Parts: sequence; C-alpha cells; structure tokens
Amino acid sequence: MSELRHRRGDGDGNEKVETAGESDHVDSEEEKVLEEKYVDEMAKSLPQGTDKTPEILDSALSGLSSRWRNWVIRGIFTWLMIGGFCLLIYGGPLALMITVLCVQVKCFEEIINIGYAVYRVHGLPWFRSLSWYFLLTSNYFLYGENLIDYFGVVINRTDYLRFLVTYHRFISFSLYCVGFVWFVLSLVKRYYMRQFSLFAWTHVALLIVVTQSYLIIQNIFEGLIWFIVPVSMIICNDVMAYVFGFFFGKTPLIKLSPKKTWEGFIGGGVSTVVFGLVLAYMMSQYPYLVCPIEYSESLGRMTMDCEPSSLFRLQEYNPPQFLHSVMKVFGRDKLIMYPFMIHSLALSIFSSVIGPFGGFFASGFKRAFKIKDFGDVIPGHGGIMDRFDCQFLMATFVNVYITSFIRTATPQKLLQQVYNLKLEQQLQLFYALKESLENRNILNTVP
Repeated sequence: MSELRHRRGDGDGNEKVETAGESDHVDSEEEKVLEEKYVDEMAKSLPQGTDKTPEILDSALSGLSSRWRNWVIRGIFTWLMIGGFCLLIYGGPLALMITVLCVQVKCFEEIINIGYAVYRVHGLPWFRSLSWYFLLTSNYFLYGENLIDYFGVVINRTDYLRFLVTYHRFISFSLYCVGFVWFVLSLVKRYYMRQFSLFAWTHVALLIVVTQSYLIIQNIFEGLIWFIVPVSMIICNDVMAYVFGFFFGKTPLIKLSPKKTWEGFIGGGVSTVVFGLVLAYMMSQYPYLVCPIEYSESLGRMTMDCEPSSLFRLQEYNPPQFLHSVMKVFGRDKLIMYPFMIHSLALSIFSSVIGPFGGFFASGFKRAFKIKDFGDVIPGHGGIMDRFDCQFLMATFVNVYITSFIRTATPQKLLQQVYNLKLEQQLQLFYALKESLENRNILNTVP
C-alpha cells in the first residue's frame, strides 16, 4: 500500500488506473459470489411444471410410486396435446398460424423471464420492456416479408398499404434503431457487462424463437403436409424415445440429460422412420393437405385448390436388390409409392438423429441456471419451451430442405414480384417477354 500511496503522490495518473483495476477485480469477485446466490434464488422463484399436477390427479394417483405417477401424468397430457393438435389441423391454416404465433410469444416469455429474474435483482431499468419491443419489431419485419411474398398482389392494389410495402425494410430498420438507442441510453455504470450480456440474450431468444416461427409459417404456406408431417415426427420421436427409455433404458446417452438412454434414442428413431412413411403415404392422398396456400385473384381469397404435383402422385420404382425377395412374397416386382415418402425418410432421419439435440441444448441451458423446466403450463412436461425445443430446429431443416430440393418458381409468385416494380419496369419486362416468345414462335403474332 505504501508503493500505491507513493504513486498517487507522483500525480502521473498511474495510481488511478491501478486502483480502478483492483476495485474492478474486487467488484467482479463480489459479483461472482452474488451471481451464484442470485441463480440459486432465481431457480427457486421460477415456476416448475414437471411436478405440478391438478389436485384431482394428485389424489387419484397418490397410491402410485413417483416413477409411475409421472408416467401416467405425462401420458394423460400427451394425449390431450395430440388431441388439441388434431383440432387445430381441422381448424385449417389460419388456426395453425395463430397457434404458432401464440407459442412463439409464450416461448419468448419463458426465456426472457429467466433473464429478467437475474436482471431485476440489480434494479436495472428497461430490460423486459426492451425485450418485448424487439420482439414486436422482429415480428413486424419477418411477417411483413411473408405478407409481401404471399399477398403482394392485393397489398399493391391498396394505396395506403403500398407505402408500407415499398419501404418495409427501411421502416423495420428504423424501428430497430429506436430500440438500439433506447438500450444505449439505459446503460448503467458498473453493470455494463451484465447489460450487454442480456442484450445478447434477447437477440439469441429472437433468433431461436421468432425466426423459427417465421419459418414454420412459411412451411405451412407450402402445404399443410410440410407442417403436419415434421411436427408429428418430432412428437412420435419424443413419445417413443420416452417409452423405450422407460421400459428398456439402461445405457446413458448424454451427460446433459442423464435420463436419456441409447435404448430410447434408437427405439424412438426406428419408430419415427416407420411412422413417417405411413403418415406420408396417408396424407399424400388428400389435396387439402398437399396443395400450397395461394391467393386467388379470381376468387379474391386464399385457396388450397390445385392439381397435386408429381410429389403426391403414385409412381413405380424398381426396389433395391435386398428387397427383391420380400417383394416376391407379395407377388410384386416394383414398388408403388408417393415420391413424398422418399422425402419423408430424410425428414424422419433428421427428426430422430439431429432433432433430439435441440432438447439437449435446452437441457444444458436449464442446467446452467439450475432449473428443471422453463415453466409450469403443462403438468408433467413443464413449459411450452420444454415441448417445442426440438420443433424449432426441425422447422429450420424443413424450410432449408424445401428451398434446396422442392421449391420452384411459380407464375403467381413471379407476378407478385412484378407488381412491386415501377410501371416503366413492368412495361419493359412485358415487351422483353413478348419479344422472346415471338422469337421462339410460341406466341402467335397478329399483323
């Protein structure tokens, strides 16, 4: 300390730097101790749903062991959720899209609540308000893009909406800048690191939740089958992995989730592949499920009427050599199947091999904050995020798969882009297209 006091007397400023450094070091050590305490307190304060059950079920199952009690509760609410999912499918695309938005908001709330539980302890301002503001801004940008893509023809015919379409991205960026400036003005000395960490927290939550829900809605527009089949595969994999793990599980799979076993992982994977093939075969027969959702100018509304594409028409295939003997038993030389069933194999393999890692990621996140569940909305399961952690990863894969291997340009989508051009550009395109068709003798010219 005598050396430090001597340097302070020199007036060269070095002592102030060293003292600040030591003070920051002490503060950081204190904050680490406090952080451990806050995380423990937060873990106790956040709602946990796995052990939360209705009183009626509690009394009815009081005679069972905790293991079988959890099995029954999970089973009951799993079937209730599957029933609700079937009702939503019956409700059509609009019901599904509204549900996706509601799930998105709830998942975002559950993630942000964890951050808010830490943030609130320090009395720092605006974290929750900023988080919801960025959620609204992100939704405005992403779903605005969807509306322009699928309803561009209608929107461009409405004068007061044309401005929003033309300058959509500029408006979205301006809204984001407002939030960015708001965050900078809310910074509090000494807590900069924590505030920037939670700023990143919000953006990661937006990436995980909002972007994925946007992709899910894009998948719905490609045809309900591109939503129903992948979602059902994840549900099947989750259920069957639990069943196989419950009855046969002995070999631990991953440390992040000690209850997961290799037996459950393999059993769930095989079940998902078989289930996916059967479901794909059944759903490929219904135009309502396979037709993309498009706006019809003649009808003035969205429609799902179409001539099913080649993906959803039965075709003959030469079976692999190892299947020849099996085919002979049934008196067939060729496989007759829908091409979509081949694509369902890719989807089912991803959902059973890579999909569970979305759950492992969520398990690691929860362990970091010493919590068991994201919430308590679903008894026996936890929060909404606990049920949809694998679905978000699957949604991204399906969207990338459609873009890479399935989607082709359609006249209607191209026309919507043409309507976004200026009038002189539309005329230029018209004359260029007309000239090209005439040169190829496709268009009969009138003298």
